[in-house]
Amino acid sequence: MGLVFLIQFINVSKAFDNKTLALRDVSTRIEKGEFVFLVGASGAGKSTFLRLLLKIEEPTKGHILVGNRSISRLSRRETALLRRNVGVVFQDYSLLNEMTVFENVAFALEVMGCTGREIREKVLEVLELVGLLGKRDSFPLQLSGGEQQRVAIARAIVNRPQILLADEPTGNLDPDTAWEIIELMNGINKWGTTVVMATHAAEIVDKLRKRVIVLEQGQLTRDEERGAYCREA
Repeated sequence: MGLVFLIQFINVSKAFDNKTLALRDVSTRIEKGEFVFLVGASGAGKSTFLRLLLKIEEPTKGHILVGNRSISRLSRRETALLRRNVGVVFQDYSLLNEMTVFENVAFALEVMGCTGREIREKVLEVLELVGLLGKRDSFPLQLSGGEQQRVAIARAIVNRPQILLADEPTGNLDPDTAWEIIELMNGINKWGTTVVMATHAAEIVDKLRKRVIVLEQGQLTRDEERGAYCREA
């Protein structure tokens, strides 16, 4: 029996209304449990790649499969289920400033209809995992940038998603804090969660030696196991 890939892009292109071609005939597959760095210059198509996976955007051409199912054919209900199995972390944290740390993480479970007891147990467990149990009653603006990103990660993983997408999660952080966030995401990957991370952080990519997919002007130009940020001589 062949390997079953969790994520497949099959000849995917994405054009926007202004005729910008964000992705050009991209084909790749990511196996369950992989940690993949998605790299390339600004405008290379990294964010579009992630938005297509979330079904925020639809491909102009080609097919995207998650768990061997074409996500273009999902109903609204099935799309909601897909998104529950995909955690997302952004560069700007995207926290609700009027809510406490606990409430920000709990919100993801409330919309799913979890009971109060389930929410409390899961939120406290994940806050302990990211090292913020003692900050559960604090508000985002009382936290450092690194702490805010940890809250964002806690919110993204509180439901134990199969896939974690991260769009420049260390972009606003100092180098030491960035490494803390990467180590946290590496630990999450060891649960078996598939991690796809768009980044410009060459030092992190070069040190971790994970799989590297390179996009240039929307085209996939390099895909290497244990790769580096730049092509090595």
